[in-house]
Amino acid sequence: MLEQSAGQTFFLKSPKNKCKFRYIYLRVTVDGASKETSTKRKWDINRWNQKTERAIGSKEDSRTLNFFLDSLETKINQYKTELINDGSTITAQKIIDFVLGKTTSKAKVLEEFQAHNDEIWALIPKGEYALGTHERFVKARSHVKEFIKYKYNRNDIEFRELNFEFVKDYEFYLKTIKNCSNNTTLKYIANFKKIVLRAIAKEMILSDPFKLFKSKWTKPNKRPLTKEELRAIEEKKFSTDRLSVVRDIFIFQCYTGLAYIDAFQLKRTDIKKGNDGGLWIISSRQKSKSSTNIPLLPKALKIMEKYKRHPICISRNSVLPVKSNQKMNEYLKEIAALCGITSELNTHKARRTFASTVTLNNGVPIHVVKEMLGHYSVKQTEEYAITEQETVNREMNLLRKKLDSGKTNSSASPEDNPGLILERLEQKFILLKNINTNKKGLLSGENILNELSNNIIKLKKMLP
Repeated sequence: MLEQSAGQTFFLKSPKNKCKFRYIYLRVTVDGASKETSTKRKWDINRWNQKTERAIGSKEDSRTLNFFLDSLETKINQYKTELINDGSTITAQKIIDFVLGKTTSKAKVLEEFQAHNDEIWALIPKGEYALGTHERFVKARSHVKEFIKYKYNRNDIEFRELNFEFVKDYEFYLKTIKNCSNNTTLKYIANFKKIVLRAIAKEMILSDPFKLFKSKWTKPNKRPLTKEELRAIEEKKFSTDRLSVVRDIFIFQCYTGLAYIDAFQLKRTDIKKGNDGGLWIISSRQKSKSSTNIPLLPKALKIMEKYKRHPICISRNSVLPVKSNQKMNEYLKEIAALCGITSELNTHKARRTFASTVTLNNGVPIHVVKEMLGHYSVKQTEEYAITEQETVNREMNLLRKKLDSGKTNSSASPEDNPGLILERLEQKFILLKNINTNKKGLLSGENILNELSNNIIKLKKMLP
């Protein structure tokens, strides 16, 4: 793009103390905006022609200075031509930075993105990354590439061209042109941000274009299967082995909490005898590498025994004949339709069902569920606490019946009065339902559940 005006001028800078030797300065003006810098050369004011912006005379020192100024002007003009050819905006500051040797790296965004992806690919055999991680970044790079072509009609851009406007426009592009949901959009942006932060660390870019970018995740409403839905799937008779096998694998996940990839990779060697004499799954998660220790429930053991001689299990030395995640989810949609389940059925719903319907709803403490799921913190597990609220409600209804029957001690001190404790339980239950762990000042869900548990235990001791 051609600017309205872009020129440079050499002149002698007037010093504070008058003297005939003065520094030669360069002033660059683009669209009325000027920047200037010293050439680090001094010259006699009496031997300077401001009209020609050159030294006067034919002496050796005059010819040397004029050759230097001519060369500098030529380099500036060449640099401006490069900017025009690249489609970059010409600014006075860019030219001054070029003169001072402060131009930023010309590293390209997609080139660095590809280098990052190639590194991940090389580390997959080492076990540092999963194939799915590489695939996600390949997809993320593809979106950035398409956006650059869509907005700039170019094959790549330099990191120094990135700014806040680029990030916001990319977000808008993903939501509109690519029709991505809010959370999916933020995932792609997070992948791209990793590349930008990598470039900042390598000093390819001086400022962070994400500095002012604000985003907010939409909390997904991913509900687990209810007891009735889980039972319907378990008891359903299918006409094909294809659906029966997928159903069994899904039920196994529901009673172990394993994610798809962990169920796929589960080996016979991962089944070990625990301290209680029972069989446990003792392994580590593919996603986070955290350890998981899960006691096998009777239904999981039955399914495991059923497939121990399956050809796929024998050839892979696996516990179950798990198909690809795509095929599993495809067949689970058929199963949902046949079982009359209206919500989306996929492999991850089994993990949520284990956490809530199978464990939390049956009184397993949330910190124990956290360990079995392989979560690093209870905060990760709190989103599964949907049925934990139902458990608290059930305990409170039981308490109300006992209180209504007059079996409590009315002479108890206020601190140990069951009625007061019940009131506190109700307050905590309301707070639990409205909990938002992102807001400061609120107790975490874990602390609230601990208080509820302690109060229930106290009441049970007080009641006959």
